[in-house]
Amino acid sequence: MTYQDTLDWMFSQLPMYQRQGNSAFKKDLSNTLKLSENLGHPEKAFKTIHVAGTNGKGSTSHMLASILQESGYKVGLYTSPHLKDFRERIKINGQTVSKQFVMGFIKRNKQFFENHSLSFFEMTVGMAFDCFSKEKVDIAVIEVGLGGRLDSTNIITPITSVITNIGLDHTQFLGNTLEAIAIEKAGIIKPSIPVVIGETQLETESIFKETAKKNNSKIVFADKQEIEIYKSDLKGIYQSKNITTVIQTIKELQFMGYKILKEHIKSGLLNVVKNTGLMGRWQQLHSNPKVICDTGHNKEGLTYVMNQISNEEFELLHIIFGVVNDKDIGAIIHLLPKNAKYYFCKPDIPRGLDALELKKIMANSGINGEAYGSVNEAYKVALNAAKANDFIFVGGSTFVVAEII
Repeated sequence: MTYQDTLDWMFSQLPMYQRQGNSAFKKDLSNTLKLSENLGHPEKAFKTIHVAGTNGKGSTSHMLASILQESGYKVGLYTSPHLKDFRERIKINGQTVSKQFVMGFIKRNKQFFENHSLSFFEMTVGMAFDCFSKEKVDIAVIEVGLGGRLDSTNIITPITSVITNIGLDHTQFLGNTLEAIAIEKAGIIKPSIPVVIGETQLETESIFKETAKKNNSKIVFADKQEIEIYKSDLKGIYQSKNITTVIQTIKELQFMGYKILKEHIKSGLLNVVKNTGLMGRWQQLHSNPKVICDTGHNKEGLTYVMNQISNEEFELLHIIFGVVNDKDIGAIIHLLPKNAKYYFCKPDIPRGLDALELKKIMANSGINGEAYGSVNEAYKVALNAAKANDFIFVGGSTFVVAEII
């Protein structure tokens, strides 16, 4: 199979949560453990940092990887979902895994995948661990895909765990309260392994403390520490919380003997995009009019994004907006400004919500706009309609942003 044939097979034959939703969610780690055994337990060949959370875990993972790279370590980075190319999920020192490795891994293990009905995510996690093991990385930053306790990545024993924050997202899988979701995220806390919590939240603080105590694990709440904040090339105002979490995590690594100097932290934070290739976090796509895209898509993420937009200077706000069909629109609709011109669109995945249906839902809450046949059509219309001093925001879903970048 060619590389494209391989991707087509992966996407069409195996369940993939990001595209399909509920049918791809597995409630145990048995398949991942079987795959790990079949591969010779590659995750045991390198050190790891495990990163979970409702928002910010992707940015946090990339910042950590960037700082570690600046410190001279060979760094693996596993994140999800990808925006443009599947290979974005698996990187070493910012370079994506090769097409040859992807094809070879699938070819070698295709029969095993089919025999055990592995999900897209289980298979991809195994691919990442196999790659990092073969390439002999010094350390890998592993981002949780969904939740924590039952996530496929949770077969690792990291040197430190990180939980950025807790919000109401993926409630159909993780629970409909912050406490229930926190229990799932706390599932990455391992015996005697330190854990850094990014944000102290009244509803979840005791859960993390109790879980850490049961595991005899050191727990540090980053936002309660005195931390010197450095600038980053990731420009969203909301990144300040992620930077605090990252610097506290780096302190934990320094306690363990990792040689990470202040200059490495500064340069790592200033060169996240250059070092890791991160996209879609308050990323500017165009000037005059200014066009910004951001992958924030739940209540907490969109709150940060809308607050940042309110600090921009512009004449008219244009919003290109699309969501997936299992999105709790009621939880986010009040965050969206009514005094903007809206362009509704459907992300090009099976889970995408029809643009006309989205338009109808929005209109019922006093948010009016037009529906378009695709994300790109909506973007072109908005660019043509906007004046030089207007502002265009593209978002609502990771998949909307992926089609624009």
